Amino acid sequence: PTRRSSDLIKPRVQAGRRVPSNPFGDNFFDFFAPFFGDQPQQQQRPRKQQALGTGFIISTDGYILTNNHVVEGADEVVVKLSEGRELKAEIKGQDRKLDLALLKLDDGKNSFPAVDLGDSDALQVGEWVMAIGNPFGLSQTVTAGIVSAKGRVIGSGPYDDFIQTDASINPGNSGGPLFNAQGQVVGINTAIIANGQGIGFAIPINVAKAVVEQLKTTGHVTRGYLGVNFQALDASLVKALKLPSDKGALVTNVAKSSPAEQAGLQAGDVIVSFDGKPVTHDTDLPKIVAATPINKKDRKSTRLNSSH
Repeated sequence: PTRRSSDLIKPRVQAGRRVPSNPFGDNFFDFFAPFFGDQPQQQQRPRKQQALGTGFIISTDGYILTNNHVVEGADEVVVKLSEGRELKAEIKGQDRKLDLALLKLDDGKNSFPAVDLGDSDALQVGEWVMAIGNPFGLSQTVTAGIVSAKGRVIGSGPYDDFIQTDASINPGNSGGPLFNAQGQVVGINTAIIANGQGIGFAIPINVAKAVVEQLKTTGHVTRGYLGVNFQALDASLVKALKLPSDKGALVTNVAKSSPAEQAGLQAGDVIVSFDGKPVTHDTDLPKIVAATPINKKDRKSTRLNSSH
């Protein structure tokens, strides 16, 4: 990864419609008040804000992956390469639900060095990883750690599927690459827990790979829809419904005229697989359904009917 430092970018976002969060706390600028005095509210002029983030080039023609929250609401995105060049970038696509954004550089040559994308499914708990980015504006900062968990749900949305690592991730790391020991990108550094230490989260690169083409061609992501409400199974439900195990998602409601209704799903059914993929936990279901192509006929799903 160190030899690929030229592939790392530092988007500078001039966002007139958004105020980036202050990593030093809301009272940071109060320190300077005695030197500049207080300005009357009516005399203050609107000013553009700047935000810092990280990204990485995924193809030689200049496509870049980063977090959506790095560029959301930006009037202009400027990418600074580690070699010193600064280029304006076009936002080609945004996926707010996954917090991903696809940018495009063009220097007239389309000869950018690109990172190697790995297989995040093959990543194992305990494996060493490295995060590279621009925490607090300190460009090309490298931190190392191990993978603590995969498929972590942190409550950020229906498609939570994070890699948890203890590699230090700080404000400015957002959108940067998480490398495995082979120098391949396996994740996109995205989130931290406030006041936490050694707890960071990255979007698996395979999740990003699945939506990149849609972001290129349409600028947004269209996901599969099933039309059910569901809940997790616990020991009491397994016993009451006389189920063989606690694996799966218990259907609690089926939307009218939905694909689920057309397929004959009913409240009380337990979905244990979808499109040939196991639904071990209830949180697996929305991720698998969302990744399924529209209008695909699924003949591999398995359900248990708890009423019989």
